[in-house]
Amino acid sequence: QVQLVESGGGAVQPGESLLITCAASGFTLDLDYYAIGWFRQAPGKERETDGVSCISTRGVFTYYADSVKGRFTISSDSAKNTVYLQMNNLKPEDTAVYYCAALYPMACYGPGPRIPDVVSWGQGTQVTVSS
Repeated sequence: QVQLVESGGGAVQPGESLLITCAASGFTLDLDYYAIGWFRQAPGKERETDGVSCISTRGVFTYYADSVKGRFTISSDSAKNTVYLQMNNLKPEDTAVYYCAALYPMACYGPGPRIPDVVSWGQGTQVTVSS
């Protein structure tokens, strides 16, 4: 059974950084089962259809939405079966609940990850950026 557990959210000021993590179980990141992506849901809004970042199976390919490119970095640690999202130079518009998702293996390619590609969701972690 696929399980994803996010952690590391919090409240920061604009320009600061946060590292959020997604611990996976029920499958192995090193094998070609699932890609891992991050989606977000801003306060009072629907969860965004398009993910902000994605890492392919075996970590060979990464994707970033234009809104986070150059500020966010996704990575994985196969020994810990964990995916990380390092978020730098955070902006108030990054405020959201961030959800980790297991995706079909090819979801990171092309236009990037979208909600129909999701196989399983984590419970989410809150990120608040405010002065």
